[in-house]
Amino acid sequence: MIINIQVLEEYENQVSLDLVEKAALAAFQHQNIDADTEITIVIQGNDDLQALNSEFRGVDAPTDVLAFSADEVDPDTGNRYLGDIAISYPYAQEQALNAGHAVDAELQLLAVHGVLHLLGMDHIEPADTQVMWNAQYQIMDSLGIDIRSWPLISGGH
Repeated sequence: MIINIQVLEEYENQVSLDLVEKAALAAFQHQNIDADTEITIVIQGNDDLQALNSEFRGVDAPTDVLAFSADEVDPDTGNRYLGDIAISYPYAQEQALNAGHAVDAELQLLAVHGVLHLLGMDHIEPADTQVMWNAQYQIMDSLGIDIRSWPLISGGH
């Protein structure tokens, strides 16, 4: 697995790249995705996510996480490139504060959520939501984080 993580400079000192990478890897392992897979995770600000949300979803508001599927093959490496995940650090920070848990744990959940979206899961229909939530619970459990008591937000996690 190759997980490229980019963090907007103003959040660099607040993000544990290792924990975000570990969460994405756990999601890949849970879903039995082969090692020749690559994604990019970009941690940015609310304005960035709002612009992306507006352009690609028609929703002119910030959000916590967006996933952009690519499913291409990198001609240089032969790796399957699944796509990009955009996470808003300020949005994640506020959600963590409101729910009473660590920002690092929130970022890990958002990375897991984004990977599951890149792998084709969604939370539009109730049955699909249950499948995705169960996968998130199991993956986060494997990281030692119990999210069952966390509030679930319909537009994000």
